[in-house]
Amino acid sequence: QQLGLLENIELPLIEVLASMERAGVKLDIALLTSMSAKLAKQAASLEGNIHTLAGSHFNIASPRQLKEVLFGKLGISAMGMGRTKTGISTAADELEKLAGEHEIIPLILEYRELSKLRSTYLDALPKLVSPSTGRVHTSYHQTVAATGRLSSSDPNLQNIPIRTPIGAAIRTAFIAERGARILSADYNQIELRVIASLAEDGTMIETFRRGVEIQTRTASELHDVPVDRVDKALRRTAKEVNFGIIYGMGASGLAQRQGIARDKAKAFIDKYFALHPKIAQYLETTKQLALQHGYVETIFGRRRYLPDIGSSAPQIRAAAERAAINHPIQGTSADLMKLAMIAVHEKLPAVSPKSRMIMQVHDELVFEVPAADVAKVAAFVKQTMEGVYQLRVPIVVHVGVGSNWGGLKPA
Repeated sequence: QQLGLLENIELPLIEVLASMERAGVKLDIALLTSMSAKLAKQAASLEGNIHTLAGSHFNIASPRQLKEVLFGKLGISAMGMGRTKTGISTAADELEKLAGEHEIIPLILEYRELSKLRSTYLDALPKLVSPSTGRVHTSYHQTVAATGRLSSSDPNLQNIPIRTPIGAAIRTAFIAERGARILSADYNQIELRVIASLAEDGTMIETFRRGVEIQTRTASELHDVPVDRVDKALRRTAKEVNFGIIYGMGASGLAQRQGIARDKAKAFIDKYFALHPKIAQYLETTKQLALQHGYVETIFGRRRYLPDIGSSAPQIRAAAERAAINHPIQGTSADLMKLAMIAVHEKLPAVSPKSRMIMQVHDELVFEVPAADVAKVAAFVKQTMEGVYQLRVPIVVHVGVGSNWGGLKPA
């Protein structure tokens, strides 16, 4: 089975990735430069506000100085914070625990995010443009992520924030050549479709088959409100529950992410499992199989070995159990994407000789397509990606088109 995975997915994919790396993508350098200057002003303003709240100037990027200000000068409690070799951790996920403790915390988190985006993308991307092609050529890696997902470097396309305004703005700098369009094809909620199929959960399968929006349906169930009364806040909770539970997040994790009491989070999880007993059963069976065999597999036989699954240390064992639950879902989604890339790469030249597959990011494939060919390429890509494998629920692909990656409209 592992040999089949190598021969049918990984080896054919090499040619696809090489072609994408050679193609590269065009960047709007002027836009990136002006965005960097704008963010520098925002960061300077945030820095001033942070120093005012702290009552002194200090280096926000220095963990030692930051700890002195937060836990010394401002007297914020460090209870429940993670630790490193040098003491209390000031990593972003740890600082988020303190969000309600002092108004300085959100400002520090925002300042860090702006600084990171400037250095990682706005200032770095223009330097990566090839002088010979005028395009940026990322490197794709097949053997980095344990789940089988692709990763990329120089630049790392997978880490551009998806749902923040700045992330969306960075995407607008990825542009098409004159006379062409950017076309994006995105697998819709593929991981939830995979878990519904793996667990054979009748309720979820029926929801997907009827084309009902899964997060809205879950929110309706959890909050006991009609589907048409579900608002953004209720939907957001449902999304956290849907994704959190299938990746092994417990009540504490959900409480922290949602900013709700632990007992309320536990009630949500208990209710979810009562509504979806097949999901609860599948998660438990997966953990047992991992313990029995020492590994778990995707639908296509991609294995992940879990030497810590029988550890006597609860934290280490819990991490291995989360990996056991995560791998068949995320790994199957990754395998489906790779099969789709191979199928699209093989047939695209016959549909539109001048179209190119230029990026793969998360559940999304991105193309550069001559404007005249957009309609037929959109139809071909959608049909090919949706038909690459038969799950127990329909696989759905959303296609968007625009002059840049950030400004896509439904095709």
